[in-house]
Amino acid sequence: MRYISNDMMKKGKHKVLFVCLGNICRSPAAEGIMRDITSRAGADSEWEIDSAGTGRYHIGELPDRRMRVHARERGIDLTHHCRQVCSSDFEDFDLIIGMDESNLRDLHRMAPSPEAEKKIVAMASFFNPGNRYDYVPDPYYEGSEGFELVLDLLQEGCANLFDSLNKQ
Repeated sequence: MRYISNDMMKKGKHKVLFVCLGNICRSPAAEGIMRDITSRAGADSEWEIDSAGTGRYHIGELPDRRMRVHARERGIDLTHHCRQVCSSDFEDFDLIIGMDESNLRDLHRMAPSPEAEKKIVAMASFFNPGNRYDYVPDPYYEGSEGFELVLDLLQEGCANLFDSLNKQ
């Protein structure tokens, strides 16, 4: 599991952007899960959480209906409207968390500077040691099991991210 170095985080509010390809499954789920974690801890005012996609396929849409249904079964409402990553995100956020290698490559290509690239990390960096996944798989073409797996992985990773930032 990766722990955030002090030079990656500014003092004050934690600003985290979750990124996947279309911003309709994985990244809005991570955003919703992280919001739930911070709210339950009474720390939501200390966090700025958002999500975006590297592609522009679904701009303005709600997350995929199947992801919303599975998340709602866990008590998490996904109300985010899809947007694409923009250059100002690299200034506005302290951490930009990609779901898979393709997302990470795209983010590195989009980063306006070497300093901005240092903000990019893999979601899998926050999985527990021994987790057999080194990325968050895209559930879009999967059945219910795919969405449940993604939610399980994101709950683990977001909880570890929250814990690692609170240790700072």
